Amino acid sequence: MKSFETFSQLHKNAAPLLLGNIWDVNSAKIFESKRYKAIGTSSQAVAKSLGYEDGEQMPFDLLVQLAKRVVEVVNIPFTVDMESGYNRSIAGIIENIEKLHDIGVVGINLEDTIADNPRQLQPVETFQKTLSSITEHISRNNLKIFLNVRTDGFLLNIPTALAETLTRIERYEKAGANGIFVPCITKVNDIKEVVNATSLPINVMCMPNLRGFDELQLLGVKRISMGPFVNAYVNKKVEEVADTILQNNNFSCLFN
Repeated sequence: MKSFETFSQLHKNAAPLLLGNIWDVNSAKIFESKRYKAIGTSSQAVAKSLGYEDGEQMPFDLLVQLAKRVVEVVNIPFTVDMESGYNRSIAGIIENIEKLHDIGVVGINLEDTIADNPRQLQPVETFQKTLSSITEHISRNNLKIFLNVRTDGFLLNIPTALAETLTRIERYEKAGANGIFVPCITKVNDIKEVVNATSLPINVMCMPNLRGFDELQLLGVKRISMGPFVNAYVNKKVEEVADTILQNNNFSCLFN
């Protein structure tokens, strides 16, 4: 079983944890071979690799099967993006968390939006209650799992994203979250305010305007995610190779 303690400590170091975001077992093994210290699924990348759209469209059992195989073959801490929990009831979310914990997953992401069309923020009071019930269960049953809570004000580009995020961080910290994930935040002053608003480690995600890792460290960021962007880059390269093979009418591009 992968070490929960090791994974937790990686959020307390001076240098941010750079998480290798995977979409299959082979990508997990590649990140491990390149000496990444931890890996995690990208929900979008996993879904697309299995022929589904993001937003809990694929069966949860497929995610569990992937996680089980990754745990079997990789020896670094592994966290799983559960999106909104793959269930709308607290009991159902807890049951899904236990399934992942029992196969050796040491962390999860849980987000405060529901992936309807369009994606919507849950009321902060509702989600805080859900989190409190989940963290109480985790504590009561001594589950070794790092709960990283994603808040989506910046992802949704709402006009009051910073204020909404700050309010939700305070609530989620009180509810027992272990970390806070703020995807799509990029401005230096916004990151500073978010980091200063909590004692919890702040997680940011790859974006075109995101600062370099050294500057993020100086800002106090503790975890950096790739999201689906490495997978998207790889798929783009596959498309280019597929086109080149057709154009050249041979396989020479594979060996240059």
